[in-house]
Amino acid sequence: MNLTNAVEGTEYIIQQIDTDDEDLNSFLFSLGCYSGEPITVVSHLKSGCIVSIKDARYNFDIQLAEAIHI
Repeated sequence: MNLTNAVEGTEYIIQQIDTDDEDLNSFLFSLGCYSGEPITVVSHLKSGCIVSIKDARYNFDIQLAEAIHI
């Protein structure tokens, strides 16, 4: 399951991130978004979703939300 299918307000554990872009992987790692970390979808938007990672909120577009498996 990926972030686009997540229930708002439920905490999930990131299982895997499917991107081929090393710069994107490094950026996500710097945000605290990597395997084993908890993530919560705050709300779903037309263009993606707002997530909470380590007490910070980020807006992920639909392609990135589909790449993060929970």
